[in-house]
Amino acid sequence: MINNPISAPPPDLRILPVTDILPHEKSDIQRSQPLMERLRYAEYFTNPPLVAAIADGRFVLMDGSNRHISMRALGFTHIMAQVAEYDSDFVELGVWQHIVSDWDSPSLFRCLEAIAGINIRSGWNADAVAQILLRDGPVWSIHAGVNTLPERNSTLRQVVAAYHQNATLYRSPLSDPGQIWQLYPTGFALVMFPAYQPQDIIDAAVQGAYLPPGVSRHIIHGRALNLNYPMRFLRADAPLDEKNQQLQDWLRQRYAERAVRYYAESTYQFDE
Repeated sequence: MINNPISAPPPDLRILPVTDILPHEKSDIQRSQPLMERLRYAEYFTNPPLVAAIADGRFVLMDGSNRHISMRALGFTHIMAQVAEYDSDFVELGVWQHIVSDWDSPSLFRCLEAIAGINIRSGWNADAVAQILLRDGPVWSIHAGVNTLPERNSTLRQVVAAYHQNATLYRSPLSDPGQIWQLYPTGFALVMFPAYQPQDIIDAAVQGAYLPPGVSRHIIHGRALNLNYPMRFLRADAPLDEKNQQLQDWLRQRYAERAVRYYAESTYQFDE
């Protein structure tokens, strides 16, 4: 827990090769395709992905997989990212809860039971790959006979795909069912995931053992948003060092113009 969030340092913004950034989760095609079209013609780059440096000089993508995959698909050589270290007090790792809506529980469980190797049991179990709480009260745990991280994450991707392909999926940090069912009246199932450690995220990225989209949740205190950095700088055919120098010059100018403001409050944004 951050005791003094006001002390969060200025963001470490860099221009990085897109190929040096390793995703730890599958991208969400439903979100990346519209984003790709916006980025194709965008004049400004607004919200940089978040990455953490690893020992081999590359970076693990903590948040922003759809921006990363979209820019890579569009042929960008470089991308702006905010670098934050896992061992910093300003990085928190949690999980999102999934609210499954606009479908029904019998159909959900038929799809889950069709997945090879999983076992659905009644009641809460800490060893499960996921837990499902239904609106009418019952809790179910999903188990898989797997021993390795790639096997476990592969099973988890199949579980999420079972409802992602058929239902409306909402992500939420909330875990109180009373709040969730009130905010999501068409929701009928709450899917909850176990806690992860930073090394789990790094291993998933390095091994290509991807988590499903929208499971890990990284909170960065001092996150840079709404930069409006000119896309022409990222599109330019220039060396990486030159692009980073240009970025630093641009940042100094923004600070000098008092165009950067720090908010310590936790916020809800209604313009996503």
